[in-house]
Amino acid sequence: MGPSADASAKAAPRTVAIVPHTHWDREWYAPFQAFRLRLVDLLDEFLPRLEADPAYARFMLDGQMAVIDDYLAVRPEAEPALRRLAASGRLAVGPWYILMDEFLVSGETIIRNLQAGLERAAAFGGAMPVGYLPDMFGHIAQMPQILALGGFGHTVVWRGVPSAVDKTAFWWTALDGSTVRAEYLWVGYSNGASIPDDAKALLRRVQIHEAELGDALPPDAGLLWMNGTDHQVPQPWLGRVVAEANAIQDDYRMELTSLAEYLAAAPTEGLPSWTGELRSGARANLLMGVASNRVDVKQSAAITERTLERQAEPLSALFLPPHAYPGALLRLAWLEVIRNSAHDSICACSVDEVGAAVMHRFDEAYGLADGLRRRAERALAESIADPGQVIVNPSAAARSGLVQVIVAGDGAVPGSQLLRAYPATTVEVVGVGGEVGALLGQLSERGIRMGSSLEGIDLEDTHAEVRITFRTGAGHRHRSAAEAARFEATMAEIWAVAGSRKDDRVVLRAQRQASQVLLVRARDVPGFGWAQWSAAALDVQPVSAGDTGMDNGLMRVEVDPSTGTFSISGLAGLDLLVDDGDHGDTYNYSPPAGDVVVKEPTSVGIEVKEKGPLRARLQVVRTFEWPERIVNGRRVGNRVVEVTTDLELQAGERLMRITTSFDNPSRDHRLRAWFPLPEPATTSRAECAFGIVERGRDAEGGIHEYGLPTFPSRRFVSAG
Repeated sequence: MGPSADASAKAAPRTVAIVPHTHWDREWYAPFQAFRLRLVDLLDEFLPRLEADPAYARFMLDGQMAVIDDYLAVRPEAEPALRRLAASGRLAVGPWYILMDEFLVSGETIIRNLQAGLERAAAFGGAMPVGYLPDMFGHIAQMPQILALGGFGHTVVWRGVPSAVDKTAFWWTALDGSTVRAEYLWVGYSNGASIPDDAKALLRRVQIHEAELGDALPPDAGLLWMNGTDHQVPQPWLGRVVAEANAIQDDYRMELTSLAEYLAAAPTEGLPSWTGELRSGARANLLMGVASNRVDVKQSAAITERTLERQAEPLSALFLPPHAYPGALLRLAWLEVIRNSAHDSICACSVDEVGAAVMHRFDEAYGLADGLRRRAERALAESIADPGQVIVNPSAAARSGLVQVIVAGDGAVPGSQLLRAYPATTVEVVGVGGEVGALLGQLSERGIRMGSSLEGIDLEDTHAEVRITFRTGAGHRHRSAAEAARFEATMAEIWAVAGSRKDDRVVLRAQRQASQVLLVRARDVPGFGWAQWSAAALDVQPVSAGDTGMDNGLMRVEVDPSTGTFSISGLAGLDLLVDDGDHGDTYNYSPPAGDVVVKEPTSVGIEVKEKGPLRARLQVVRTFEWPERIVNGRRVGNRVVEVTTDLELQAGERLMRITTSFDNPSRDHRLRAWFPLPEPATTSRAECAFGIVERGRDAEGGIHEYGLPTFPSRRFVSAG
């Protein structure tokens, strides 16, 4: 007898693709070293078991090579085992070096992160061919292009996917048209965490999750079961329980697999499409407040990235000989920046010890980058035969703008603005030979700092005394190797003479010529190039400053003495400071029940700091009374705070620079600067990594998180 009609109509079992993994935050609610101790314990126990148990067929180390490097720094002897497991396909590594935040670091940092991950994974047989992005707080619009250029056709995402995407997979397209298939972790990377040591219990959980997904799961799709969560220890019974679950039913075919194997056979027909960034809180918290918390961390990131990308690397490539290119030192600096790009690090949503560690790593990276920039500039200076001032442009486009120079003399210089003047002077100190070090210190205390401004040394050694004359010039100059050697030899002789005449009279005289620190306008300096500067009349209309305003012919800025806000060419109310309560954490803004909003200062002071003709500056000091903290849902207490805002307008620019600073005396609050637009706007456009994103006035939220219509940007926002 043949099979019954019911039996023949029975659907094929749904594949349940079980991907064992752990999600490893390098630092978060505990400092890095605390998490490393746990990482070492986890891998010490698990690696031998994985090698010995073929039933435990696959494991994913969270898509980031930092996990391996952090472990091998303590267990270097484990590298052969890691290589064997990765090369055989049982251990999936890479492709990222670290799981970064995409909005709070530069596009270049994202690229370097991927490059570093791929390079390191190559030593272990190659990276997982999946752009794994499981826990980023949203995704940039150009990520599909980055992945496509890296050779990836698949990515995996969770946070940020909008409600318009109604399936567990979709086609994700970048601004340039590049498209990848995105597997959407509907409820996160932990849907299969902590599998029970019981086959029937496992089946119940799978059934419940299938029902939870409902129509979001395409009929012909497998069920992706991510067996892991934050810092989860691998479960030794996994292989056995999966085999038992397969043996007792035929509705599901469960298999231990990898993301790459699952995605290679995943359905591609009938999937929704989405173009651009993913910044929705519809189904998962986007954690929108991380873009503006811990401003010191964000500032350090920007300064360090800019110094590396726009100064240290290009200037070293341009001005150093090939054999002197500091590739190893630049890699060290980039490694610290990449490590800091981790989402819980750069987002500054971790404990204070982590914030301090992030700042230290940025300091280390910046120190390397800034030192390498200076070396490249010295190399350029030494290569220039003609005397005089040289202006260097480290950007790609030709530029004109203000620079600061130091010139000899005290006469007026055409087309300049005097910042400081140092008259010619002679300073003399007297002691004995044994005190020559202290005497040099006395010269420094009296304003004679020789350094690279030293132009000559005269040594007179007579029977009665030793007379040493230092001649200093205007500002700093780069010495040739021969000049530096001569100065070092002369200084060595001075110390030798002083040492032999330690009880005899020594006279140190410093002769400083007159000099001036000037602002001048450099004109049309070529991109990645340089130009000689010479004094010339100002080629643009000068800027001037009065008691409350500045004007350069292109813009008129006027400060309101009652509010401290300012107007630009008639548009008033700019830079209104608004302080209100925030009862949330470093992830999200949360207004208190009893809020107090402070907009009006108790006093405003305006001072002209520079009057022009090249640069004008007004300093606005606003005094506020801000509540001190939130108690029982209400803002209480008052603290007096001075907020200092420097407004700067330069000649020839349709641009105003604003710097605001204050010592923060209050807790549980947020401070915003409001800028009214010239006309109502329904959209804004902002630069993000490698693209300009257009956004509406609303942000999509969900049951877990309100949609907060504030957005991150890189260099500019345009609206109205």
